[in-house]
Amino acid sequence: MAKTKNFFQCQSCGYASPKWIGKCPDCGEWNSFAEEKKEAVSRQSAIISHLGKSEPQPLNSVTGERGQRSSTGIRELDRVLGGGIVSGSVTLIGGDPGIGKSTLLLQAICGIAEKYGKVLYVSGEESPEQIKLRADRLAIHSGDIILLSETSVESIVHTASKLLPKVLVIDSIQTVYTEDILSAPGSVSQVRECAAKLMLFAKRADIPVFLVGHVTKDGSIAGPRVLEHIVDTVLYFEGDRGHAFRILRTVKNRFGSTNEIGIFEMSDAGLLEVENPSELFLLERPLNSSGSTVVASIEGTRPLLVEIQSLVSQSNFGMPRRTAIGVDFNRVTLLVAVLEKKVGLHLGGMDIFVNVVGGLKIIEPAVDLGIITTIASSLKDIPLDPKLIVFGEVGLSGEIRAVAQAETRIKEAAKIGFHRAVIPAGNAEKIKGNFGLEIIGAQNVEDCLEAVFP
Repeated sequence: MAKTKNFFQCQSCGYASPKWIGKCPDCGEWNSFAEEKKEAVSRQSAIISHLGKSEPQPLNSVTGERGQRSSTGIRELDRVLGGGIVSGSVTLIGGDPGIGKSTLLLQAICGIAEKYGKVLYVSGEESPEQIKLRADRLAIHSGDIILLSETSVESIVHTASKLLPKVLVIDSIQTVYTEDILSAPGSVSQVRECAAKLMLFAKRADIPVFLVGHVTKDGSIAGPRVLEHIVDTVLYFEGDRGHAFRILRTVKNRFGSTNEIGIFEMSDAGLLEVENPSELFLLERPLNSSGSTVVASIEGTRPLLVEIQSLVSQSNFGMPRRTAIGVDFNRVTLLVAVLEKKVGLHLGGMDIFVNVVGGLKIIEPAVDLGIITTIASSLKDIPLDPKLIVFGEVGLSGEIRAVAQAETRIKEAAKIGFHRAVIPAGNAEKIKGNFGLEIIGAQNVEDCLEAVFP
């Protein structure tokens, strides 16, 4: 019999130690070590023996047939995948519990089954009867969707090798285990080894694999960081349960652009695609209220108009509060300091609250000018022009720097019906045509505030 070796492994990063440690020296987590066992001589994997080994070949002899994409029937999902599913790819989808990961995949494989053939859906958390109840709610009754309730990766690969489905879905990777590892399912070793075996199966059998991953308290995918390096594409399902919108964001994609987003609306019939999110996010915008500004953001290749609101009020405590939802808190603090130093606004004793409407999270610096104008509007209690749009990056000296894809942002604003745009002067000089808008180029923050507060 093979000898077993006991060791302790961090469940956050995978750091191994011969004895228990309170704090992980690698990632700094406390009480994250758990005892695991590993065989000194592991058994030969049945996957390699069944599928065979690959042979070296010259680059110019490799054809691009295996890189062909298949549509899921959901345009927003195809967008974040880079145009569709690539054969032999491995995609990891993470998100909070109940956010809609299983619902999205069930809707996607329904479209795949109708176009291309059988799809294998493996669930380690739900029984086939539970999946059937969800499918009935979504009006999915395809006979080409094969359900399998299994947690052994060897059994899953054996079944998939015989069935040869068009797509394999594993829900979730934390419930799957391999017999080569003696630790419990969901541990670092199990997640890493199972993902590696499923990746090997996907590449050798040329079958796309979708993995559903749990998330930790801070929102990152649970398990070792190597899990995200193994897969080809990493998608995060974002959203607030208090809002109907769900955002599918690409953070890694070997076959397309990153930071691409797909926007869905949760309904009784499942996830519905949002074709024009800009109009939807601005639908309930107050027109004559101070502290409201519309900014043009770029998410991947898509221009998106969103509303940023702020509330500035006199603080009743010694330490004024600063709260930012949907934008970087440190960025808001920096911009408040610019307003105090360069413009002369007195914000030291004010509570400042900034919020991006709709539950969106915007990380690009082009929304700096929107944060500046909305804080100034709330402080002065002066409503902005409802047909005004702003964007631009603000530096520490108060200068407004040019941003990328300014013409795309202007076109999106013209399509929605905006009439004025305050943008960086560097972008205003290069834009050919005004697309029906009055375009005002601003060199610094003072020029911007003079333009928006006539």
